[in-house]
Amino acid sequence: MIEPKPELVPAGDGRCRAVIENVAPEIDSGSVFIKRSIGETVTVEADIFADGHDRLSAVLKFRFEKNVKWREMPMEPLANDRWRGKFVVSAAGRYFYTVEAWADHFKSWQATVQKKLEARQKISAELQIGAELIQAAAGRASALDAAQLEAWAAELRTGECSTGRPLDQSLAALMSRHDDRKFATTYEKILGVVVDPVRACFGAWYEMFPRSFATNGEKHGTFKDCEAQLPRLAGMGFDVLYLPPIHPIGKSFRKGKNNNVNCAPDEPGSPWAIGSSEGGHKSIHPELGTLEDFRRLIEKARGLGIEVAMDIAFQCSPDHPYVREHPEWFRHLPDGSIQYAENPPKLYQDIVPFDFECDDWENLWQELKSVFDFWIAQGVGIFRVDNPHTKSFAFWEWCIAELKQKNPALIFLAEAFTRPKPMYRLAKLGFTQSYNYFPWRNSKAELENYFTELTQTAVAEFFHPNLWPNTPDILPQFLQSEWRASFAIRFLLAATLGASYGIYGPTFERCEHAPREPGSEEYLNSEKYEIRHWNLSAPQVLEGLITRVNRIRRENPALQTNRNLKFHHTDNDELIAFTKSTEDGSDIILTVVNLHPRFTHSGWLTLALKDFRLGEKERYQMHDLLSDARYVWQGETNYIELNPEKFSAHIFRLRRLVRSENGVDHFE
Repeated sequence: MIEPKPELVPAGDGRCRAVIENVAPEIDSGSVFIKRSIGETVTVEADIFADGHDRLSAVLKFRFEKNVKWREMPMEPLANDRWRGKFVVSAAGRYFYTVEAWADHFKSWQATVQKKLEARQKISAELQIGAELIQAAAGRASALDAAQLEAWAAELRTGECSTGRPLDQSLAALMSRHDDRKFATTYEKILGVVVDPVRACFGAWYEMFPRSFATNGEKHGTFKDCEAQLPRLAGMGFDVLYLPPIHPIGKSFRKGKNNNVNCAPDEPGSPWAIGSSEGGHKSIHPELGTLEDFRRLIEKARGLGIEVAMDIAFQCSPDHPYVREHPEWFRHLPDGSIQYAENPPKLYQDIVPFDFECDDWENLWQELKSVFDFWIAQGVGIFRVDNPHTKSFAFWEWCIAELKQKNPALIFLAEAFTRPKPMYRLAKLGFTQSYNYFPWRNSKAELENYFTELTQTAVAEFFHPNLWPNTPDILPQFLQSEWRASFAIRFLLAATLGASYGIYGPTFERCEHAPREPGSEEYLNSEKYEIRHWNLSAPQVLEGLITRVNRIRRENPALQTNRNLKFHHTDNDELIAFTKSTEDGSDIILTVVNLHPRFTHSGWLTLALKDFRLGEKERYQMHDLLSDARYVWQGETNYIELNPEKFSAHIFRLRRLVRSENGVDHFE
């Protein structure tokens, strides 16, 4: 006996004919939210098609997390069944979006009428069909629109309307407000956007060790001494002041100068060896000041437009109260002692890591989250997190989500110099920004390939790089040079390639370039292990350049985003050229950098003029915002020459020729 075949039943209403595929951006099948900052645009594309020849309509649906009702923006057809829609995010938090499409019988009717009119065929039957469609729409409309639609329907029924009336755009607009979506297809996934403050995307960070800024000759600087530096930093254009750990420092196995395991009694130790009898992660190193002093520093900085970023390092000195009170949170060696941190060949005898696989992991998670809660209550809204890739991914996903549920404007910078997949995973789990491989990308090809990955692929949707030429841990080989231009080059690249960048303050301003030993990326006399007494009363080597570039960044919106980055051809591999532009093309910045710190390099630069809506013979001005020089260019190819003893870069603003009514032309 042959078993009958089971009847095929459609998963939904089989009359829903539109197909929606390949929605972008969609990260990891929709499980990961994309990232934007307040005021940015979310551009969504999808393949949308249906059987037959009916015309389609589609909308991009979106809503803020606190709103129940969806808002809509129409999607426009591109080529080959690809559609695009956009919406702007205006508040920190989460947005959701999806796509809806349907066979649009009214649009299809208008298309048929137009074809018949062009072929000089009768449309009497079509007028009656159209009247029915319009009458049905009147039943879905409000009173005012319904009256207008009924009038249209009556006019078409007479069959005596002019030939152009069925194609009237005001009728089309009226009908689009009352679409028949009875058989609409909605994309099966609701996708998400995490929206952060503008500073999450655009900002200039300055890192300093408070203990090295004593202003009255004392050995150990304080928060009050840091206050004295704020006007200078604000004047240079910095948005974020980042402080390494400010907690009590352990004494057991304290590291001495240049990471020496033998520490003299008066040496201060590393701030990352957190915890002593004076307290732990919720305490302040007594020599820095009090909690009230710290709160005042935050307030003073905010008054100058600077946010204080705090370092969160989830590790402990052997003297930390956690070690005594919760030994179960740490790993133990066979002899019963707690295992200190290692990254062979590096040994961190002054640090013990948490064990995220311990049996009491839930209480450990809650306690670590409470560290963030404590400092948020003091006014901190930006956190630089030390080595997050060495802690549980699951912890970060939970912790950041819990914190941002109450404080959606929080910013988390991941210090994740690690493999690409773990680095990107941290971004997907909630980290707002991340350190990256910029310190080790030096050649033109390396820079172009890496920043194409960061800005022109799906990575750009969830990963926001923060570019640091140096850090207390990293003095790259390129900066181990006596040439001032080495530092200028790396600064100029960081500040123009990236919307967010940072410098490890005085060492970078003063062009300190001595490594601890040949082949090392550690600083000689590193500030991590000793107090440096910085005299910043006189202008520093790079202070003027930094100030000017930060002003250029603030005055030009094109440099305030990582989007619309485009590299351009030069016939000299020592010259790298790239543009950034606003979406409407009103601000176009071309940066050209000589990548060699010692020698003048020249070459021919080629621009695709159509990208900037310029004609082949049209003249345009390139205004160098660094030197204030102005050059009139014409055509796609122009000559560039950069002498690093004068300027290592051009930062050009493209200015178009405007012909005025009085006959006097000028460049806008």
